[in-house]
Amino acid sequence: MLKKKKKNKKKEVYALGQYISISAHKVRRVIDQIRGRSYEETLMILELMPYRACYPIFKLVYSAAANASYNMDSNKTNLIISKAEVNEGTTVKKLKPRARGRSYPIKRPTCHINIVVKDISLDK
Repeated sequence: MLKKKKKNKKKEVYALGQYISISAHKVRRVIDQIRGRSYEETLMILELMPYRACYPIFKLVYSAAANASYNMDSNKTNLIISKAEVNEGTTVKKLKPRARGRSYPIKRPTCHINIVVKDISLDK
């Protein structure tokens, strides 16, 4: 009796945004709201939140869903945000000229955002 092997289909797909010029602390405030939610609910939440960090996260969630539909042939209604994490990137340092020949350091923090979406229809 021959057993057929099941093909291990990937259940998770990710999108990664690197060197986004906003601090990781401000992005985490938004990421904590969308973690574990469905794709459609996440898009609605991100459109209505008043924070500047919502737009890059919105683009990454949309990109992760596009990756899932292309790579796994999954429907966007079956997707949930399984993992969303923010890491600190490099800090861009500049010097701003001030009065009396002095200079003042300006620090622009960057962050890396990783969004992982999971297809819940493949779990069954």
